Amino acid sequence: MKPFTPKLVYIEPRAMEYPLAQELYQKFKDQGIEIRETTSHNQVRGIPGDNELKQYANAKNTFVIGVRKTLKFDTSKPSAEYAIPLATGCMGHCHYCYLQTTLGKKPYIRTYVNLDEIFNQALEYIEEREEPTRFEAACTSDIVGIDHLTHSLKKTIEFMGQQEKGRLRFVTKYHHVDHLLDAKHNGHTRFRFSINADYVIKNFEPGTSSLDKRLEAARKVADAGYPLGFIVAPIYLYGDDWKQGYHQLFENLYNQLKGSSVNQEDLTFELIQHRFTKPAKRVIQQRYPKSKLEMDEDERKYKWGKYGIGKYVYPNEQQEDIQNTMKAFMNEFFPKSKLSYFT
Repeated sequence: MKPFTPKLVYIEPRAMEYPLAQELYQKFKDQGIEIRETTSHNQVRGIPGDNELKQYANAKNTFVIGVRKTLKFDTSKPSAEYAIPLATGCMGHCHYCYLQTTLGKKPYIRTYVNLDEIFNQALEYIEEREEPTRFEAACTSDIVGIDHLTHSLKKTIEFMGQQEKGRLRFVTKYHHVDHLLDAKHNGHTRFRFSINADYVIKNFEPGTSSLDKRLEAARKVADAGYPLGFIVAPIYLYGDDWKQGYHQLFENLYNQLKGSSVNQEDLTFELIQHRFTKPAKRVIQQRYPKSKLEMDEDERKYKWGKYGIGKYVYPNEQQEDIQNTMKAFMNEFFPKSKLSYFT
């Protein structure tokens, strides 16, 4: 698939005070893409479409250039101390994605151009702690998917590479990594890929790179010396063949990384079972009415959430089967790798 190109661009007037916004404005103008003004990246109006579905689809092709005014970083991430806010929104159409509900009526893609201010805030957080501080750059977006336009991620990788105690991590479903391979990361950035069985990618991840492309990109990243990781998510029980499908996934990954520069002892896996909330189910059924995604509450276990919104996960017996199966595949193909967590 080709790198993302927006069909419509909005820009905050204040953003034009920053060089990155000026650069992006000129780039899109030269490409003949319509550029509109918006008072705030949080208040984008007029996205075309005569019904909600069409507006949603058009929003996924809308790029908003703004200034991140709130510089207090989110701290509620299990895999990092802070979320570093480089972008919000994603051009992918993953049926199960939690951004369906967290972004609500704002599924358009936002990039923040005040990078120096964001980096200065990150530096304050780093200096407050004695141990290394981890920042997650893909909590609310797939940052790799737009970085060929902005290079914000590349700048962040190199910024963290200069910090003795700064660490960066992010995850992607896109293979457009070539411009990141020569970044001076100094081993401070963990590059993670979201991978899944072919059935899941083909049925529930439209608008993302194929598994083969992701695995090819992972090999490039390993050979560029980045610490590497994989998120297998969501692990989805799609019938009697699910174990065979995930075994094939690990075998494909092994064959692609064989002979690469990957450090097997520093290779990480994060395992996340499929889950959904009632609000997410409603939104998914509205936006992807023909989706095959199974969300039968009677077949699931209800798990209370710490913010008061519970989620439906697999029953305990199935969870145990998933965890044991995935650990067995890891031991078969990557016995020296680390399991970061299963949830």
